[in-house]
Amino acid sequence: MSQQGSQLRTQLRQRMRAQRRALSAAERRQRSERACQALARQQVFQRAQRIACFLPNDGEPDPTPLITLAWSLGKAVYLPLLSEVRHDHLQFAPFTPDTPLVENRFGIPEPRASQRRMLPARCLDLVLTPLVAFDEAGNRLGMGGGYYDRSFAFLRYRRFWRKPRLVGMAFTFQRVAALPAQAWDVPLYAVVTEEGFMRL
Repeated sequence: MSQQGSQLRTQLRQRMRAQRRALSAAERRQRSERACQALARQQVFQRAQRIACFLPNDGEPDPTPLITLAWSLGKAVYLPLLSEVRHDHLQFAPFTPDTPLVENRFGIPEPRASQRRMLPARCLDLVLTPLVAFDEAGNRLGMGGGYYDRSFAFLRYRRFWRKPRLVGMAFTFQRVAALPAQAWDVPLYAVVTEEGFMRL
């Protein structure tokens, strides 16, 4: 990536994160609930049995209503955590109402779980991913660590079996006209916002 392209991505991250944090708690909660309701109506959620979500950080939308619904429907919910085996990848640990959480090195809560309880990324049906910005082509701008792209790189080589489905959760204002795609980017299947579900 050129230095100019890198600077533009950094500036976009800063602008979107500031806009996200500027929402009031009530506004963030209302928008998050509408996004969760929109995804709950989709077959991609209804048919999924193993769902990875995330806990909100830095003003991100809150998928908690969807997590609670998934539990009530008997679905298995997982949360990402930084891998102890491969430090640039994510692992996925079971998450229940009783799961103890500890903060990782970025201050994000993670499940406390043993290695034998981890689920490989390939075995998930649906992955709800946080993002900083997205475009109509399914390109996702994350925080810059590349964890999701590396963890789901295998999807770039699948022609038919496309699970897990990666669905970004965002606020509508995080949509941009176009993001420069990188060779290692894993495109999103869809994005859900407070305005509805968008298949990309």
